[in-house]
Amino acid sequence: MVPMIRFHLKCDQNHEFESWFQSGDAFDKLVATGMVNCTSCGSTAISKSIMAPAVSTSTQVTAPKPTEAALTELRDKVEANSDYVGGSFVKEARDMHDGLKPERPIYGEAKMDEAKKLLEDGIPVMPLPFIPRKKTN
Repeated sequence: MVPMIRFHLKCDQNHEFESWFQSGDAFDKLVATGMVNCTSCGSTAISKSIMAPAVSTSTQVTAPKPTEAALTELRDKVEANSDYVGGSFVKEARDMHDGLKPERPIYGEAKMDEAKKLLEDGIPVMPLPFIPRKKTN
């Protein structure tokens, strides 16, 4: 199970909402590429709000389950604002991280061990909760 962190967020129109991220760095990267938007107005001018930490005595942490409509909306946004790189995802992500290619939002496929290696190397990636529609590169 990949650890997740919940942030209390606010847009430039003062709408407040919460969302889950793999890390603070992952949040920063997604905001910088316009991949985080307000659930009320769609603004991509998002910042973290002050929040109290949630303390649990349980050893099991469960993330909220997204609705089918939310998943469809996320899929449409990712596909509209990112380049599909298919099986070249690992190479593309590493090349962007190493400065060999310009950074841009991408999505594609990677084997679990390859994705873990990217994370271990400090390259922020996260699994998508849907299977990408096939596109040509």
